[in-house]
Amino acid sequence: MIAKALAVAGAALLLATAPGRAADIAPVVDADFYQNGRHDPAKVALGRMLFFDKVLSSNRNISCATCHHPRHATTDGLALGIGEGGVGLAPKRQVPEGAAVLGRIPRNSPSLANLGAKQFSRLFHDGRVEADPKGPWASGFWTPAREQLPEGLDNALAAQAMFPVTSDAEMAGGRGENEIADATALRRFGGPKGVWALLAARLRNIPEYRVLFQKAYPELRGPADITFVQAANALAAFQATAFRFDDSPFDRYLRTHDAGLLTPAARRGMDLFYGKAGCAACHSGKFQSDQAFHAIAMPQIGPGKGDGTDASYFEATGFPARLEDVGRAPISGRAGDLFRFRTPSLRNVALTGPWGHAGAFASLESVVRHHLDPTASLKAYRLTPGHLPPLSRVAQTVARGSALSEQPVNPARRAGFDRRDGWVQQSAALRARIAAANERPAVPLDDASVADLVAFLEALTDPRARELDHLTPARVPSGLPVAD
Repeated sequence: MIAKALAVAGAALLLATAPGRAADIAPVVDADFYQNGRHDPAKVALGRMLFFDKVLSSNRNISCATCHHPRHATTDGLALGIGEGGVGLAPKRQVPEGAAVLGRIPRNSPSLANLGAKQFSRLFHDGRVEADPKGPWASGFWTPAREQLPEGLDNALAAQAMFPVTSDAEMAGGRGENEIADATALRRFGGPKGVWALLAARLRNIPEYRVLFQKAYPELRGPADITFVQAANALAAFQATAFRFDDSPFDRYLRTHDAGLLTPAARRGMDLFYGKAGCAACHSGKFQSDQAFHAIAMPQIGPGKGDGTDASYFEATGFPARLEDVGRAPISGRAGDLFRFRTPSLRNVALTGPWGHAGAFASLESVVRHHLDPTASLKAYRLTPGHLPPLSRVAQTVARGSALSEQPVNPARRAGFDRRDGWVQQSAALRARIAAANERPAVPLDDASVADLVAFLEALTDPRARELDHLTPARVPSGLPVAD
């Protein structure tokens, strides 16, 4: 009770000290970005091809763009995506007949807007990739790969690009499918037999990539010098260039202080955002994120990250999984970080739903209302039919003697597997733990004020984010189909 009282008191202090005027915020400028926003065109061109090329997935069936597609303002439009093994783009992505996936991707696909800015030194919902130049690792980053992460990465966005290819559910596939999937299962990321070396070898064997890498990195003596670090740096250069969004009506207002650039509703919403509603306590600064971690009782759907402690699902179904997503705590090692997640930037937020670290909310209004009374919203939340796309066939790790492999879940046990989608929300004990960590007190607002807040959030949309089809190439060097 004492800890909860302190958390509420701290949240109240944050609300009381939130910035009171949007006009005090400096506009976004080139100097906010690495390379002043001007990355080497050859690196950008290479990164564009890599971003859309399925060759970076172990089974050559999914690309970065599948989950961060320009058509969905760099997200996938799903609450929780279907990664490796799925076909099609959201909202039509599904498991093909005769195939199986390892399950849903545990967290919502985040927007890539403005991640080339220097301020974004921590990435992923839990900040597990973080610039740490004075830390123990030679790479200069704190990441799940620890000492395996190579040196030479340009920034946190490049470091982040090293990791989707090492996720079995996202791009690496299941144990026994190929050598990259097996390296992932063994957590062998670096070194000559690691995931990154195996993918770099693939790229070296594609003539067009050899040319693109040579243009981007003239110092290369030959194909043998191509590394996945160079690929990650190129991916970062492309994303930083293509997904810079700083021309929303709000951005124009920051540059000119002309309130006429915003609708009357958006102006009222802006005053609420930076005033009574207390949104700017966390969504602060020019990118509207304090880059910190907060617990706001966000509902969780889906499988979680498997790093919690609750065994109730295992006891009920026999599937060895712990489903609550405890957020930042496993990364920081601090109990006080339970159920805390990184404050997302809000540029293009109206285009990047569903919202929440698990994509629990299907409308912008509903997620705004959650912020205004988190614990009441958590208690009332129900997973609606159709919010998560169906998985026709799923796989699990099974043992055959001393060998492990991925096999389809027995149909007789499938109902137990599917219960994980709503397990956390249906558990009063787990909801109580999430609620107890909540830092944000209720802020009563009427319906008209909620509508004004939504109008302001819509004014954070850069018009360019609605028309990004030009970024999708007609073809990629591997010759594989392009995600479109």
